[in-house]
Amino acid sequence: MNPPPALAEQPPKTQAWHRLSVEETLAQLDSSATGLSAQEAALRLTANGPNVLKEGKRISPLQIFLDQFKSLIIWILIVAGVVSGLLGEMMDAGAILAIVALNAVIGFYQEFNAEKSIAALKKMTAPQAKVWRDGKVMSIPASGIVTGDILALEAGDLIAADARLLEAASLRCIEATLTGESLAQTKHSETLEQIDVPLADRDNMVFMGTSVAAGTGLAVVVATAMQTELGRIAGLIAEAGEEEQTPLEKKLESFGQILVWTALGVVALLFGLGLLRGTELFELFMTSVSLAVAAVPEGLPAVVTVALSLGVVRMSRRHALMRKLSAVETLGSTSVICTDKTGTLTVGQMTVRALFVAGQRYQVSGEGYGPEGEVLIDGKQIDVEHEAPLLELATVILGCNNAHLSQEKGSWQVVGDPTEGALLVGGTKAGGDRERIEREMPKQHEIPFDSDRKLSTVVRKLPDGQCRAFINGAPDVLLQRCTKLYTSAGVRPLTDQDRQAIVAQNTAMAQQALRVLGSAYRDLDNDSSAELVADAVEQDLVFVGLSGMVDPPRQEAKDAVGKCRAAGIRVVMITGDHPHTATAIAREIGIATDDNTAVAGIELDKLSDEELQQRIAEIAVYARVTAEHKLRIIRAWKANDAVVAMTGDGVNDAPAIKGADIGIAMGKAGTEVTKQAADMIITDDNFASIVAAVEEGRGIYDNIRKTLQYLLAGNTGELLLMTVCVVVGLPTPLLPIHLLWINLVTDGLPALCLATDPIDPDVMQRQPRARSERITTANFLRTMGFTGLLTASVAFAVYFYILKTETTEIARTYAFAVLVFAELLRAFGARSETKPVWRISLFTNLNLVVVIAVSFGLQVLSQHNEMLGRFLKTSYLPFTDCLLLFALGAIPLFILELVKLVRRRWRQNDPPIRRNP
Repeated sequence: MNPPPALAEQPPKTQAWHRLSVEETLAQLDSSATGLSAQEAALRLTANGPNVLKEGKRISPLQIFLDQFKSLIIWILIVAGVVSGLLGEMMDAGAILAIVALNAVIGFYQEFNAEKSIAALKKMTAPQAKVWRDGKVMSIPASGIVTGDILALEAGDLIAADARLLEAASLRCIEATLTGESLAQTKHSETLEQIDVPLADRDNMVFMGTSVAAGTGLAVVVATAMQTELGRIAGLIAEAGEEEQTPLEKKLESFGQILVWTALGVVALLFGLGLLRGTELFELFMTSVSLAVAAVPEGLPAVVTVALSLGVVRMSRRHALMRKLSAVETLGSTSVICTDKTGTLTVGQMTVRALFVAGQRYQVSGEGYGPEGEVLIDGKQIDVEHEAPLLELATVILGCNNAHLSQEKGSWQVVGDPTEGALLVGGTKAGGDRERIEREMPKQHEIPFDSDRKLSTVVRKLPDGQCRAFINGAPDVLLQRCTKLYTSAGVRPLTDQDRQAIVAQNTAMAQQALRVLGSAYRDLDNDSSAELVADAVEQDLVFVGLSGMVDPPRQEAKDAVGKCRAAGIRVVMITGDHPHTATAIAREIGIATDDNTAVAGIELDKLSDEELQQRIAEIAVYARVTAEHKLRIIRAWKANDAVVAMTGDGVNDAPAIKGADIGIAMGKAGTEVTKQAADMIITDDNFASIVAAVEEGRGIYDNIRKTLQYLLAGNTGELLLMTVCVVVGLPTPLLPIHLLWINLVTDGLPALCLATDPIDPDVMQRQPRARSERITTANFLRTMGFTGLLTASVAFAVYFYILKTETTEIARTYAFAVLVFAELLRAFGARSETKPVWRISLFTNLNLVVVIAVSFGLQVLSQHNEMLGRFLKTSYLPFTDCLLLFALGAIPLFILELVKLVRRRWRQNDPPIRRNP
């Protein structure tokens, strides 16, 4: 059998294999139900390559290290350090270059393990697989599978390739990591006529990376390696992971460019003025270059790095692990959180929420597979031991159940079908005893669930020797086979009125997004064991009750969503689940209102990218979506200038997580693929931890911004003082060594202390920043300029006054001292742009108090120590004059605090209008 030309390459990923019949599929793949020969498989393996996912281009450690020097401001500092060294200021040059090196080392350490997503995907593929070769079943490495191979599937198998089912016997597959659907999907081999069938609804297909929960099947491989759905996701991750700067990196890059041109402009202006006034060329050169160095806040990279690093530590205490330093600030500027439903907003485990038996509706509390929970009526707990009907329903639920529960690392997990696991927990809460049932009612026979019957039956032998069939299944199908009804008074004939009441309960549960199963039983004759087939057993049944299940929302998710709304952050649900289920959960949590409807993936396919961008703000819930859809949604939000965070745990979330501004993976339930694609990992799988991380991120950005303003305002004051003196023809008020000392004493440790200031408690009451907003806003520049003008004015007044009666060296000493005092005192006011200094406790940042006190001491010492005075070229300054200069240096702080009070009054009288998130 020679391979057709089409097999020289993998089948196109758009091939609708679900629409082809079994015969057509085998014919197109040139295969048969008995599989390929070993020779044929070898030829196809050579032509198409091994069944493994390709890894993207690896980034070397050297490249990661070199990437730390991409920023323009880093190169400004390197040049500044070199110039300082050439000027003989080795201490300042060493400090600047050390800051650059520290920034590079920390950035390298954070990003060294950032590109492992595709490698993690490879771990999800099956190492071995059972295939038909040469007419018999054999186990081969999954990498050796080719198109046309026949897979033999059974419970527990990890599926090694995408395949079209040829046969399916009670086959159910768990596809949550690929589709987001939390329930095990029932599979069959019938042809699907529809063209646009969502991935989660292709019931005659199985996919690489998913697993078999129950049953058996045969399937012909239609795609391997990168042509599989999992391979397409791997490609999307690589595409989504293209290098893109974070908002903070973009803002600092933009600021750095402005800073360069400003510094060059100042140098050119002063150099030109100096030439006109006949200043000595060497002195003019030294002054101009020193001013250019002073214009660059060399402490900024250290401030940013320290602020982000400490933020990472604080976030880890709040269950958020950051994989990149820059992602900390990005999270703080997040305006949209796109979140998966299953396992993120919900527990990720099916849970029985409602029971109906003998005309009574019961509520069941608790989440997931844990035993904690009670049965309630109208919100009041009941004693299940005194509820005989409830026990009867529990016995049927547990009697027809093959699931088992195990506890691993404090977490309960189900072994077997998730639906049966949920029923097992629900039946136990309702008073059932699985061990007693197995001991006193041994299993005699089982008729497994299949998609045609929609029923599952287990026959057990009762203590009196009689056999009873316990049946669970779809309520509508089960009700058609029932002729009797179990009631609290006993069994009686089932009437039309009874049927209507049961149907009404089933409808009510379904409208609450509950998946409903019915339970019934039938007593069998002891001599009927030879006729234990479905058609014979599943007739003339006694209807017992209904069980309503759902993957419930996390208890804390609703509060977390409410906090997001208060902070102006839009929360959007993106899930592979059914639209009705997704909408119900979204409304319960607070993401959607009663007016919102879910947009399904099929409808999303009909929208162009431009149409989606226009409608994106109106849609709160997306359901039945694929990995490609999620990535489109992320990009549409980003096109609308939103800073987007994406949360999730499944493989199908990984491309969107990689493509978002901030990708967030769940630490417990998340796959390794998702974790490696993410910027942040939530260790407790708690949506509330994301909100806490957003708060930290906002606080960090505020600290960086106010520290930058503090640094630039000081530099502005120095530049204004120098420029005015040169323009009016006065001697230079500050020497290069003075400028370098000011930057070292006032811009170094005080700035680092500001960067580590505690977070403002009101930070989550503000609207998020726009992606396009500059770090240096108009208000930022006004405050910076006004502050610089105040400090320059005080220093100029002192310099001008002293220059009339004293030498230039003494005048420089006074101007130098008052400028240092003014900038140090101003650090206290820089802690908040809105709150006056007396409303912020000094004890919340004792480091700042200590650093400013030491800096004051060094400055005073420099005017009383002869050796330090010669180094700084300053003269002796009496202690009383120091106190006077200290008082004069407080004037800028006093005026700035008065301005805060005026602005605060204005805001109180005219509060801003909040936008609806």
